[in-house]
Amino acid sequence: MRYIAEIDVMPLKNLLDPQGKAVTSSMKNLGLSEITNVRIGKHITLEVEADKKEKAFEKVEKACKELLSNPIIESYKFKIAEM
Repeated sequence: MRYIAEIDVMPLKNLLDPQGKAVTSSMKNLGLSEITNVRIGKHITLEVEADKKEKAFEKVEKACKELLSNPIIESYKFKIAEM
């Protein structure tokens, strides 16, 4: 079976997000001072071939832990659906 995984990787909440801080400052320049605490991360979509959803979950979990995120500074979450 084929599955699609939607993955979000974000900087850990207790770490500084310089990109997010820059965007937050720019919001004020645009007259959007109501928008605060912007955090910027990555969204990754991938397709997985697996016999069952649990196997697809394991493969995506391994990809996230070992390649797609840096656990020292980032967290991730994902969802998997059949294609």
